[in-house]
Order: sequence, then C-alpha cells, then structure tokens
Amino acid sequence: MPQYVVLIYERMTPNWPDDVPPEVMAANETVDAEMVERGGRILAGIALQPPDTATAVRGDLVTDGPFIETKEALAGVTVIEARDLDHALELAKLTPVANGGVEVRPLLGIQLGDTS
Repeated sequence: MPQYVVLIYERMTPNWPDDVPPEVMAANETVDAEMVERGGRILAGIALQPPDTATAVRGDLVTDGPFIETKEALAGVTVIEARDLDHALELAKLTPVANGGVEVRPLLGIQLGDTS
C-alpha cells in the first residue's frame, strides 16, 4: 500500500502542550485502532517539542528557535499506509488536533540508509 506522512500542525500557546484539551490527548490512544478499522495502518508517529526548543539551520546560518514566526507550528508527524490519497485523507481526518490542522503528503519511498 502507498505510504503518506501526516504533518500535524497546532496553534502554539504559551503553555502548549499542557493546555491541549484532555479529550484530544485521549483520542491519541484510539486513533491507531480507528485507522485499522478503516483499512489503513499507522507505521510510525512522533510528537515534537515546542518550536522554542528548535534550532534552525539554513546553509551556514544557525539560529535558536524556529526560522520563521507563525501561530501554527509542526507539532508531530505520523506515517500511514492507505489505499490511495483519498483514503489517506479520510484517515488523516482522524488525527486529534486541538487548534490546527494536518497536511498529507505521499512519500517518495526513499529511505535514508536504504542500501537496495
């Protein structure tokens, strides 16, 4: 099955992630099973620390924090398998998000360290 990455964007608040509603946090416990019920599969998922912990690199320029100011920031990523893009979008809608949204992109199928 084709693979897609679901990029999870959240509106960052001063107390994020502590102020994420409990029901959104709890939904993370069930989204795996819901995707399987709908014929998809989560291959990997990871939450990220807030943007103020980031270090940006652009060529030789290294800066503390995110490179640009934004209200929404990348909060996590999930890699899923789906039949096609429409199916991936259906599955991505299950992603618990408090104040943001998700972006779905197909993977190229190239993996770092792939020796084949």
